Formats: sequence, C-alpha cells, structure tokens
Amino acid sequence: MRLARPSLALAAGLAVALLSATPAAAVGPVPNSMASMGDSITRGFNACGWYSDCTDRSFSTGGYASVSSHYRRILAKNAAISGRNYNQARSGAKAADMPGQATAVVGRNADYVTILIGANDACTSSEASMTSVAGFRASIDTALATLKSGLPNARVALISIPDVKRLWEVGKGSSSARSAWSLFGICQSLLANPTSTTAADVARRDRVRQRVVDFNAQLAQACAAYGSNCDFDDNAVFNYPFALSQVSTWDYFHPNTAGQAVLAQISYTAGHNW
Repeated sequence: MRLARPSLALAAGLAVALLSATPAAAVGPVPNSMASMGDSITRGFNACGWYSDCTDRSFSTGGYASVSSHYRRILAKNAAISGRNYNQARSGAKAADMPGQATAVVGRNADYVTILIGANDACTSSEASMTSVAGFRASIDTALATLKSGLPNARVALISIPDVKRLWEVGKGSSSARSAWSLFGICQSLLANPTSTTAADVARRDRVRQRVVDFNAQLAQACAAYGSNCDFDDNAVFNYPFALSQVSTWDYFHPNTAGQAVLAQISYTAGHNW
C-alpha cells in the first residue's frame, strides 16, 4: 500500500500544535515496562491492513519505526523496556470495558499506562445510543481505581478523545469518505446525512461534539483526582486539527500510519514526556 506523505500544511499544523502544548514534567524514572488501554485507535486498526488490527503501528506500544510510538521513544532512553510493551486495548471497546482492561494491565505489572478511550462512546449507531456522561465517568473512575490499587507507582497518561466532528469537517467533501461512512455504518450519530445543512442535522453534530467535550472534561477531573502519577494531555489531542490524509482510506475513520505517528508525537509530548 502507499502511505500518505504529510503535506507542508500538515507539518505546519503539527508544529503549531506542538508549540502550543505545554508538556508536563516527567514523574519518576523512565519506565521499564508499559501497557496500553483503549479501543481500535490504540490497536492500530486499519493502519496497515484491510479491517484488521495493526498493533505494531500503535501510537502507544507499537514498534514500527516511522510511528515513533511512546514505546520506541522510551526504548531509546531505557533498553530495559524492550519487549515489555503490552497492548491490552480492544477494537470496539468503550469506557465500560476499561475496568476489565485495567485488571489485565495490573497483571502485566506495567510501570506506565496509556489510556485513550471514548470515541466509540460518542460514535454510535445513533445519537440516542451514545454513552451518558455519568456512565462514562463511572467506568473511568473504576478503571483508575483498579490501576491505583494494583499499580500504585505506575504513571498513567490519560489522553483526550480526538475531535470527532473534525472528521466530518475534513471528510464531508469526499465522495469516497461519504460512501465508506454509509456503507460501513460508521459513527452514524455524527456522520449520518453528512452533506445535510438542515438545522436538525447541524444541531445533532454539535451535540455529538459536545458529548466528546464533556467526556474529556470528565477525563481531566478523574486524572486530577487520581493524583500526581496521572497526567491528562490538557486536550492536546482533541485540539489537533488532523487532516484527511492522516485517516485510513479504507474506512475514513481510523488513523493511518501517518495519523498514528502524529498521535504519538502529540500525546507523548503533552504527557509525561521522559
């Protein structure tokens, strides 16, 4: 397959995003092991193969050179982490799956944990089926409590959910994107009737985006309650203006290899940033 090459505009956008982010100070020594929690984004879904997980290209625990994942960045500073990068995420996961993933991560005895979850809680078959804000927060709190109890010294990176409405903005003009969204029933809460400008559809898209904003606010609060070992990215990922060229052309939803690389850069820099 041909991988999309980042444009000059994309590079400039990334530079602005990185300069505007305020990295948090590193907490403790460089980790000797790490694990990831989340959904298909963390699994690298559609980043290398047709409707399949590509964990080697995960922004978090992947080993693919051009992605320069959290794992590879840490490996460059601490060889002890080699081979101790565990991807516990699952494609299709929602916040309700995080307590179970947290239990699995505790079993790995990880020093560092990344969590990116919530896209599937907002991107559902209809607006009515989105996860409630209260339900989302309850699942996150349970998962974090499991991590804090089982891995009291581990550092946690809680990553903001990308701005899903941005996907509609950059893709609505593409017939290929619109066809994929319709054919595969992708994120219909947001992406149904993508060319419609009726008041009802405009309001629906705004409500779905607001749900993501509300989820991210809960992530920030939950991380603050966790304590100094948890770092929230201050919405760095949410605020990044990703381009259509960073999205898989198989579903026009998941990050491709270039998208995973940008996600790795932004989330790592805005996190513990060893």
